[in-house]
Amino acid sequence: MAVNPTAESIEEIVGVAGTPEDGPIVMINLNRFRERADYGPNPPEGLDVEVSGEEAYARYGAVGAAAVAATGGRLLWSAPVASVVIGDPDDSYHQVLAVWYPSRAAFLKLGDHPGYLDATIHRNAALEKASILCCPAGDPESLGNPG
Repeated sequence: MAVNPTAESIEEIVGVAGTPEDGPIVMINLNRFRERADYGPNPPEGLDVEVSGEEAYARYGAVGAAAVAATGGRLLWSAPVASVVIGDPDDSYHQVLAVWYPSRAAFLKLGDHPGYLDATIHRNAALEKASILCCPAGDPESLGNPG
């Protein structure tokens, strides 16, 4: 199951980034954690790798939150998933996050933040499955408010 974007999905974002059509977006993150994190055959030295997927994701999240803030973005909302009401059992996730970015160009700058790319080892170890949905958005103060 996929946990990272494809080259095609990144190319789609790059194609709009920096153009007049590039505006605020919300990335809806759907995360299904592994029961136990999987750091593979060469785990980082000096790191306790006998942790849950959720604990490994928290390691990534500490760096990820700083990277999001550095791009001008912010976490709008996060919650555990209680149940799948409509959908296939394969659609189940453990966590949903909504992250606002001022533009697709800002989203692409996550990788420029010190330590972000190194921290993705924790995200990869943590997740069994992930989906990220890119949605056009307005100002974060007006999201969810009618009119």
